[in-house]
Amino acid sequence: MIPLRDNVRPKKFPFINIFLIIVNVLIFFYQTTLTREELLQLFVHYGVIPQQFFELSGSGALLPAAWFPFISATFLHGSWFHLLGNMLYLWVFGDNVEDRLGHGGYLLFYLAAGAAANLAHILTNPASPVPVIGASGAIAGVLGIYFIFFPRARVLALIPIGFLLTTASISAKFFLIFWFILQLLNAFLMAGATAQAVAWWAHIGGFVFGAAIGVLGLFWKKTTAT
Repeated sequence: MIPLRDNVRPKKFPFINIFLIIVNVLIFFYQTTLTREELLQLFVHYGVIPQQFFELSGSGALLPAAWFPFISATFLHGSWFHLLGNMLYLWVFGDNVEDRLGHGGYLLFYLAAGAAANLAHILTNPASPVPVIGASGAIAGVLGIYFIFFPRARVLALIPIGFLLTTASISAKFFLIFWFILQLLNAFLMAGATAQAVAWWAHIGGFVFGAAIGVLGLFWKKTTAT
């Protein structure tokens, strides 16, 4: 299923959501100007590489290496398909989350969700030498908090049926639960693979992080209102 739009209209113009989409597109345009070798170096320097994340100290304790790639990796993409798929999800679901969190809060949440998603990938694939790139972990966080904040929303989705395509208005809850189950299935199917084309656990970690922040937000609102 491919989301086309939802039925929740934001009250405020989504400046940050549009800004994030523009930045991702501009960075990808920059990537297209690089040679293959330069592009690989960009991914190595600004992507998250689980194998290199921790360094052993003299006492044998694990210390975090560079944290900047946790953010920079979310603005890099491997292909037009990778970029456009991510930006479509961000366009459909991000504006309402920004409306609820406010512009500054949404930006902080988005970056934190991306970092949490990359951490989830590192913890579940510590031996992987492959750089992790893409906004999908941060966007999974947006989906997770949307799932909590907008339980009655509906999503117009494009649905392939064999060789045909049709559209249907689907409960956002069903759409997002279906999406999350797909991530879990793929994560377990790919368990043990050291080089994964998709960071499934980053998607799962981002979604769980977003949902947790959403629950905490609703709890805080309830307690402060009483």
